[in-house]
Amino acid sequence: MSEETVFSVSDEAREMILRLREDEPGDEEFGLLIEVTGFRGRQFNYELSFMALSAAGGDHVVERHGDLPIVYPSGDVDKLRGASLALTDQGLAMNNPNVPESPAMAEPMGELTGPLAEQVETVLSQQVNPAIASHGGGAELVGVEGSTAYLRLMGGCQGCGMAQVTLKQGIERILLEAIPELTSVVDVTDHASGSDPYYQAAKK
Repeated sequence: MSEETVFSVSDEAREMILRLREDEPGDEEFGLLIEVTGFRGRQFNYELSFMALSAAGGDHVVERHGDLPIVYPSGDVDKLRGASLALTDQGLAMNNPNVPESPAMAEPMGELTGPLAEQVETVLSQQVNPAIASHGGGAELVGVEGSTAYLRLMGGCQGCGMAQVTLKQGIERILLEAIPELTSVVDVTDHASGSDPYYQAAKK
């Protein structure tokens, strides 16, 4: 059992979960298993299910909230610390102050040759997109003007509150390190409406 209280459960949520637990077969004691299964934008995704406490191993943490044991993978402790589970009109809702980290990018490859736009597309296809594809996102080259590359973020990156973090700390860093001729990267995605923007400065 965990001596640390990682997160809290409201009384209403606990009572509802306990009622649902009554339908579990057998005489074993079941806990609520909470797992972080990934994320979209600035929110983690979760999977909630009942788990027999006898099945909880060394890679699980068990935390008691009255009559309700909460079970979570030990690897999710930092992701769940400070979170709370409450009952709303729409059902159970997780309020988590923690946010996912920006996806890590691959290190720059060797020297690239060819026109600047071709170099940018090579880095995007071979380094950047494979990294952010696992998070439901992608980036495409809109155009190159001088030494500036204009990118459009797609999928999970479009409208994402972490888009600028991903661009500045990941995509832009990789592109500038890989392509010495490149001096800046501009995001021209229309994050508000989800439609493709028309960036006048990109075409003259």
